[in-house]
Amino acid sequence: MAQLLTDIEIQQQANGLPGWTIENANKLLCTYKFLDFIQAMEFVNKLVEPAESAGHHPDIQISYNTVKIQLTTHDAGGLTQKDFDLAKVISAIA
Repeated sequence: MAQLLTDIEIQQQANGLPGWTIENANKLLCTYKFLDFIQAMEFVNKLVEPAESAGHHPDIQISYNTVKIQLTTHDAGGLTQKDFDLAKVISAIA
């Protein structure tokens, strides 16, 4: 199981992720807006391979042209390095 990050480690990592926020010290959140539903879905589809390769899957909410992504390591009960690594990949895709 992945090791939980400390509050200091979480803040240090979050500082390097523009657009991402921390919620309740155990979730990493980001919202992306696109021109339309098709572009939003194309973005979500691009997340499948990296998430599957990492064995770490984001919680995704889609509402027309808006995609909300939430990362947390469920089995660890909070934020781990896996969350920040995947957030960096997602940011690069967007």
